[in-house]
Amino acid sequence: MRRLFVTGLMLGALLLAGCRGTQSDNPPFHMNLDMDFQPKFGPQEENPFFEDRAAMRAPVRGTVPRGELRDSSALYQGRAADGDYVDQIPIAINRKVLERGRDQYEIHCTVCHGKTGAGNGVIMRGDYGYTPASSYHIDRLRESPDGYLYDVIANGVRNMPSYGQKVSVMDRWAIVAYVRALQRSQNASPDDLPPGQRADLGAEAEGGATAQAGTE
Repeated sequence: MRRLFVTGLMLGALLLAGCRGTQSDNPPFHMNLDMDFQPKFGPQEENPFFEDRAAMRAPVRGTVPRGELRDSSALYQGRAADGDYVDQIPIAINRKVLERGRDQYEIHCTVCHGKTGAGNGVIMRGDYGYTPASSYHIDRLRESPDGYLYDVIANGVRNMPSYGQKVSVMDRWAIVAYVRALQRSQNASPDDLPPGQRADLGAEAEGGATAQAGTE
């Protein structure tokens, strides 16, 4: 048994000794071709098969990539069939959508528009020479249709660049929903509360007033 062990060590040492780094002009032995040498055309190469001799071909006219069928102008452009902006967000709004909207808003929008949408982001507060960002709490933007806000995110407006390449369709609508939530949060009134909470608020206010009167 010991002899076999020693013999194995010697063979291993011989194999390792043969792994010295040497240079050779001979091509390496390719044990598995694995389609490494397949006939093909690279980008911008010439292909004599086609009349224009271009290997790169344009997509077949009328075809649509899988998952890219944009058959709803309301969802993908924020516009109705007549071309006007849609008044309301065309997706279901729930807490998950609002949280996603807050996440994307804080990534892409707060630097200019600020955490509350007042147009006082860090870039606007510094002396960087940027045109002041709009506040979401002006009447024009509070009264604008949801489709307009979506269009601004997708295509930009004035000095604001397009975020169409950075923000997906559903995330754009989530941001619009969160902007609407910011607008309501900064311009809320007791009438915005459900009836039960409105009654509780009134009772708390009345109790506070009574307590204050008792201390005077």
